[in-house]
Amino acid sequence: MKARLVPVYFPSGKDDEFSRQLSRLKRLLAGEAEILTPVALGSTLPEADAILFPQLLGDAFKQITDFRQIDLPILIITSEFGTVAMWDWEIVSFLKDAGLNIFAPYDLELTKTVCKCLGVKRELKQTKFLVFQDNPGEGFQADIFKRFYWWEDSCTQSIKEKFGITIEKRSFKAFGEKAKQIPDAQAEAVLKKWHFKTEGVSTRALYSAIKIYIAIKQEIGNDGAIKGVGINCLNESRFSDTTPCLAWNMLFEECGLLWACEADTISLTTKYILHKSLNVPIMMSNIYPFLMGMTALKHEKIDKFPSVENPENHLLVAHCGYLGVVPESFATTWQLKPKVLGIVDKNATAIDARLPIGNLTLAKLDLTFNKLMIAEGYLEDYVQYPGSDCRNGAVVRISNGHKMMNSFYSHHNCLIADHWSKEIANLAKVFDLEIEAF
Repeated sequence: MKARLVPVYFPSGKDDEFSRQLSRLKRLLAGEAEILTPVALGSTLPEADAILFPQLLGDAFKQITDFRQIDLPILIITSEFGTVAMWDWEIVSFLKDAGLNIFAPYDLELTKTVCKCLGVKRELKQTKFLVFQDNPGEGFQADIFKRFYWWEDSCTQSIKEKFGITIEKRSFKAFGEKAKQIPDAQAEAVLKKWHFKTEGVSTRALYSAIKIYIAIKQEIGNDGAIKGVGINCLNESRFSDTTPCLAWNMLFEECGLLWACEADTISLTTKYILHKSLNVPIMMSNIYPFLMGMTALKHEKIDKFPSVENPENHLLVAHCGYLGVVPESFATTWQLKPKVLGIVDKNATAIDARLPIGNLTLAKLDLTFNKLMIAEGYLEDYVQYPGSDCRNGAVVRISNGHKMMNSFYSHHNCLIADHWSKEIANLAKVFDLEIEAF
């Protein structure tokens, strides 16, 4: 969905330069913005996502009252290169000091990022997430799962109030039974259209994984508003003879549908906003800071963290035996393997995949949905612990482990390949989020 921008001009200065700049911006932002008919500063504004100023004049100092009547974000793009012109810094500073929500991007890609974010923000009001669960927390490992906020009705309501996203819940038990009833021949026919590396996975296990994909597509049907799906796949795993990992990969690769492991709608909301706004490779996983010591080691059934310099500034990242659900298009290596965790059916499967070695950004919305935590780090290596619940996890270096320990919102975090701080700073402004960075 493109951002709807309404160009605004100063009544004393709508001239040829205004028209030329507006034409440039329509060309430069053709893929990101719908630019509406210009209106005069101080007049009634049409419905839009933001105000666009293709030209600033010194009149801004005199018409600050008219500016204060604007209750939309203000995007100032006054150079021929799709950025703010340096001659406008004084006016921009003046408007910011007046408390206005100003965007003055300094490169074209940031301008496009702001437009994409504005479009996503509007789209969220028409977006649904579909989750399958029955009695969250009452199944396996109840002592752990009963603690999670994403199960609460107040969490679902807060997501709706903040972002406009509707979360629809359906029975996992009924869904699991429906998937099991899908004929093997139907799964076989679907499988012929895909090519997966399936080390050690039985035919029955592979068919079961494919049936989840088929069943989810049937559940979604023609509802184009559904943009994300989650299943309480661990805590209530008794309702299925498999796991949805392969289905999440297939649905993302086929139609861009995003997924939530364990039906974690907070992580899904984080992923959706970041991926759709920035078009970045993103996934979710568990983080185990080395500073947690035995608390983390016991859960993963390993005896020690790998040997590294400055261990206090390192994390082990792993989920369901491997790094987590990584779509094939994001991965440097990828294969489907038999399940690792004892909590799931013996017929289940898991994805063993890797993100690239290199820069990494961790991100997560807080429980009030007013803050976004980001931490730029570096994925250094992968580590294997045969026979454990961490057969292939990532070792990630961050700048300040002690500070991070006092800032975590959840054991679930979203991982984005590369560093994205400057883009996320603009994203946070669009979505009215405070950045907590370290």
